Amino acid sequence: MTDTQTAPNERLTVITADSHCGAPKAEYKEYLASEWHDEFDAWTEKYANPFVDLTSEKKTRSWDSERRNAEQHAEGIVGEVLFPNTVPPFFPTGQLIARPPSERSYEKRMAGIRAHNRWMVDFEAEQPDQRRGLAQVFLNDLDDAIAEAEWAAEAGFKSLMIPAIPPDADLPGFFTGEYDRLWQVCQDLDLVVTQHGGGGLPSYGRTMAVPFLMLMEVPFFSNRSIWHLILTGVFDRFPNLKFVMTEQGVAWLPAALDRMDTFWDQAKSTGRVGELAFQVDEFLPERPSHYFHNNCWVGASFPAPSDALAIADLGVDRVMWGSDYPHDEGCSPHSKEAIANSFHEYSDTDLRKVLSENVAGLYGFDLDKLAPLAAQHGPTLGAAQTPIETMPDNDSPAFTRG
Repeated sequence: MTDTQTAPNERLTVITADSHCGAPKAEYKEYLASEWHDEFDAWTEKYANPFVDLTSEKKTRSWDSERRNAEQHAEGIVGEVLFPNTVPPFFPTGQLIARPPSERSYEKRMAGIRAHNRWMVDFEAEQPDQRRGLAQVFLNDLDDAIAEAEWAAEAGFKSLMIPAIPPDADLPGFFTGEYDRLWQVCQDLDLVVTQHGGGGLPSYGRTMAVPFLMLMEVPFFSNRSIWHLILTGVFDRFPNLKFVMTEQGVAWLPAALDRMDTFWDQAKSTGRVGELAFQVDEFLPERPSHYFHNNCWVGASFPAPSDALAIADLGVDRVMWGSDYPHDEGCSPHSKEAIANSFHEYSDTDLRKVLSENVAGLYGFDLDKLAPLAAQHGPTLGAAQTPIETMPDNDSPAFTRG
């Protein structure tokens, strides 16, 4: 896949489509409406953070701009899409794995989400060319979600982050059509709909095996949003809606799309698949892969060499590289090595697409404004196209998977 190398010393612009940030717990108070301050004080006294990266000296990477910029630039990264990391007010655990709020907790947790969104506006403003934050919503109350989406667009956000829906949650699934009003607003406001992996899990109770069960099943419960949206015609009804799935892997997608297309082809030609009879073109006029390639993108976090092969199969215009900074499973502090390990066979053109052009087009980064930083910090084209000789001491799947 490698082009003739005409400029091996050229510096590449690298934007991570997956990084995480958040405020120190106490700092959220100033972003909460005053009516919540007493309850916030009570919550902060009782809440004990379960995450190692938020209790050790690593935690300042979530909000310390000076440290964050220094570490990102050392890894060759000059832009980042920002997902939540610290725990927002009134949450029982991290946002990415927390289950939907109950009716009793909804109002408080929605206040917490709003506080984080408003903090994110200020955090992005510290480095407006290098950062693109995501506004978060819950799906419990569609009117609230739409109002927050409209506020987010007015505040300058380019994307709305939506949670996955657990199968045992008391919420309509994405396959029901209940969220069409939200999709319409996102399409009209040109808000990219982004979903991060880790959510959508059912309740497992309190057995000792819960972490193991989560590790085994979280990919499925995250991944299923894509076929719920595609197969029920969401992208046919909203042809300009943009959907991104981040940190959910890549290698599974070509086979999943092929399976969907195979079922669609059979139903289209015969009116049935096995014993199931249905008229697929009545609700899905085009093949499923058509909607993926028209409406969907992947944030490929710490991709391994096998993921790089899948990306080439899937289409390099649909995928964006991500480091998952500052999480332990991410590439840090070896992002340059991770890029070379997985993508050394990629052409100049394809590297630029996966490392910066795709994410810049979706999330509104200005590559011209990032060019001076890239010229100073970015990896060289030659280095990115040269296999690494020794694996770094890093347990990230970028190095441990084939």
